[in-house]
Amino acid sequence: MKVFARVADEGGFARAARALDMAPPVVTRLVAELENHLGARLLNRSTRSISLTEVGEQYLEKVRAILIDVDESEALASASTKVPRGHLRLLCPPAVAVHQLAKHLPRFQAAYPEVTLEVASPGVVDTVDEAYDITVFTRRDAPDGDFIARRLARTEVVVCASPEYLQRRGRPRHPADLARHEAVVPPISSMQGGLVFYRGTGPQAEAYTVPRERHPALSTTHIDTMYAAALAGLGIAGLPSYVIEDALMENALERVLPEWHLFDVTLWAGMPTRRHLPARTRAFLDFLLQIFGGEDRDPWLAAAGCETRIEVPA
Repeated sequence: MKVFARVADEGGFARAARALDMAPPVVTRLVAELENHLGARLLNRSTRSISLTEVGEQYLEKVRAILIDVDESEALASASTKVPRGHLRLLCPPAVAVHQLAKHLPRFQAAYPEVTLEVASPGVVDTVDEAYDITVFTRRDAPDGDFIARRLARTEVVVCASPEYLQRRGRPRHPADLARHEAVVPPISSMQGGLVFYRGTGPQAEAYTVPRERHPALSTTHIDTMYAAALAGLGIAGLPSYVIEDALMENALERVLPEWHLFDVTLWAGMPTRRHLPARTRAFLDFLLQIFGGEDRDPWLAAAGCETRIEVPA
C-alpha cells in the first residue's frame, strides 16, 4: 500500500523507486502483486506516464486513511522510547525552503540524526496536503479546514532595492515617488487596481494607492527572480521579509519607505488530523516553532533592524 501510494504521489514508478530507495523492478512488481491480490487494475500505464483508474482513485483514498492509522499505531507503540526516527515528508513554498529552511536544517539533522527529510517545493502552497507529514504554507487570512495548523510567524511584504540603485536613482520619500522608478513586480493582472500603501495603524491610518505600471522593468510570479533582480540593481521590488532578511543585514538590499506598510501574510505549519503524531513529526514541528518563534510578529524585520515605523510623522 505504501509503495502504491508513493507511485501515485510521484506520478511514476522510477520516481517512486528513487524516493523509496528501492529498485524500480521491485516497485513495479509490488504494485502488480497488489493489483493481482485485489483483482482490479489500479493504474493506467503508458510508455510516458501513469494515471489512476477510477477504482485506483477510490482505493488510494482508503489507503491513505489506513496508512495514517498505521503511522498512529507505530507512534503509539514507540511512544515510550521518545526517539524520533524514520522518514518525514515536508511540503513548503520554494522561497521558504531556499531562504529559511535550508540554513537551519543542519541543526535539526545534528539533533535528530535518525530522521531523514524529504522536501517538496513545487510552487505556491496555501493549504495542507494530506500526502505530507507537515505542510508549511502562507495565508493572508486564517486557515480553515480539517487539519491542525500552528502559526510559525508573520511576514511583512516590504519595498526594497539595492543601495547602488538608490544612489543612482534617488530614494523615494512617498509612495507617489515610485512612479519615477523602475519596478520589479508580479504580473500586472495580479495587481488589480494597484498597490495600496498604509502609514500608521487603526482608523487614523493614511492610505495611498500606487497605480499599476504599464511597463515595469520586470514582471514575474517567481519570487527568487524578483529577489535576484533587486540585488542586481534592476529596480524596486516588494518582497517578503523572510526572503530578504540576510540581504538587509548584509546591506545588499535597503528597505524603501520604512514608515509605509503594504500587507502581511502568516506562515503556518499544518498537519493532517491525527490522534498520535509520530515522534519525528512532533520533533520537526517543535523545531519549526523554535526557529520561527511561533508568534504573531515579524522576526526577520526585527533581526534586520528595520521594522515598520508605526508613528505617523507630524
